[in-house]
Amino acid sequence: MDCLHDNVVRSMRGNFVDVPTDCPQRDERLGWTGDIQVFAPTAAFLFDTAGFLDSWLADLAAEQQPDGSVPFVVPDVLRTPSPSAAAWGDAATVVPWVLYQRTGDRGVLERQLPSMCAWVRRMTELAGPDRLWTGGFQFGDWLDPTAPPEAPYRAKADPDVVATAHLARSADIVAEAARVVGQGEVADHHAALAAEVRKAFARAFVTPVGRVLSDAQTVYALAIEWALLPGEEQRKEAGRRLADLVRAGGFRIGTGFVGTPLVTDALTSTGHADVAYRLLLQTGCPSWLYPVTMGATTIWERWDSMLPDGSLNPGEMTSFNHYALGAVADWLHRRVAGLAPAAPGYREITIHPVPCVALTSASARHLTPYGEARVGWTRADGRFRLEAQVPVGTTAQVRLPGTDAHETVGHGEHRWEVPDPFPTSLEPRTPVTVRDVLDEPATWSAVAAAAVRTGVAPGGDAEAARQLAAHLDAPATDLARALAPQEFSAGADAFQHEVDAILGSHSA
Repeated sequence: MDCLHDNVVRSMRGNFVDVPTDCPQRDERLGWTGDIQVFAPTAAFLFDTAGFLDSWLADLAAEQQPDGSVPFVVPDVLRTPSPSAAAWGDAATVVPWVLYQRTGDRGVLERQLPSMCAWVRRMTELAGPDRLWTGGFQFGDWLDPTAPPEAPYRAKADPDVVATAHLARSADIVAEAARVVGQGEVADHHAALAAEVRKAFARAFVTPVGRVLSDAQTVYALAIEWALLPGEEQRKEAGRRLADLVRAGGFRIGTGFVGTPLVTDALTSTGHADVAYRLLLQTGCPSWLYPVTMGATTIWERWDSMLPDGSLNPGEMTSFNHYALGAVADWLHRRVAGLAPAAPGYREITIHPVPCVALTSASARHLTPYGEARVGWTRADGRFRLEAQVPVGTTAQVRLPGTDAHETVGHGEHRWEVPDPFPTSLEPRTPVTVRDVLDEPATWSAVAAAAVRTGVAPGGDAEAARQLAAHLDAPATDLARALAPQEFSAGADAFQHEVDAILGSHSA
């Protein structure tokens, strides 16, 4: 995990030179707005980016076209007429809001608010009276791992869903920003707009049971994290569906630029942190750790910029130094280590680590405007130990895992100790459903290996998981028949025998 984080830092250092470029090594090196929009929270934690990004935002506002369109790159050397694309143009709203959240500087909002409003006005014009931004050019969930190498925009996530979600989010951000700087009418207008878009989104794209159009990891992550689902039960069901999509993908990543910063948060906030960790710790392709296994020292542009056989991805653009997919580091800081801002400029801090059975320690530190904040935890000897440093002038809201403990502390050094929420003495659960089998790493690894040996799923665990996607609620004892029906699979009998032995070991 340290290698992944180091790679994120190196890619940021290699690209934050004068402007936030997408890559430093090929004949491009442009300030792509979509890349920094998704990476801004991570960037603001790793380094003091306030002056750097404030200057770049001034350039963005200067390059913004009269109709409010935001160039795909800043400085705008492409000169595309009316360049309007969701997630890319949203750099105009997201980046200043992130800077305010992380530094507490209202000035950045005061300076950028006209640009922020202009972009939302442009999005609203494109959406029209039904408040659904549909049709037209979109980058979409760029570089979804299933997209063809020659068509990186062909993502599973429907581009209309992605675009309309960004309209709701940016309208919300402008409403909050306007409220901060005392422009009440602007705030009220954009809050009402955001509410209208959320209703339109739910009406057009969400079923009563929480399914979202195109049924992709990214659309669920957007809907969950940006409050686009009308009811709590729909949100729960969307979380369950997202977790099942990750399981059915063999715990491989299934998101591009748009979904990657959100998918682990969406899983965690809906009670599926264990699935988020399986996604994070996956080393097969595509995953965050796959490039590490291939010797990467920076974040790649594509999940498979280098293929498992060592050859290069055949797509026209293949970079080995792009920071965008490293946006997961923000989740590492906030949820794995547990250090997050609870008020602008870290005037209040949230300390809420979410550990997992596979990690024994994590830590993070950040130089806030008030001084250094630091959090670190370990799991050992049946105990969970948490240490934190809270800067002078701030307070911290602390939540300890596995307990209902919740307290507020002031500045200074603090320590807590509670029982380990994942004691090593805990006996493995006997799997009841096929889903339970996938959720137990050792059991699933044994089943997948048996599927390869018997020829049932020669492509490995990812192929086996895909074949079981429709059978997750089936009894675990039916797994072999679900994956290898006897009438269609020559290795079915051998596979059944191995699965019976694997599952029998749990009940023995």
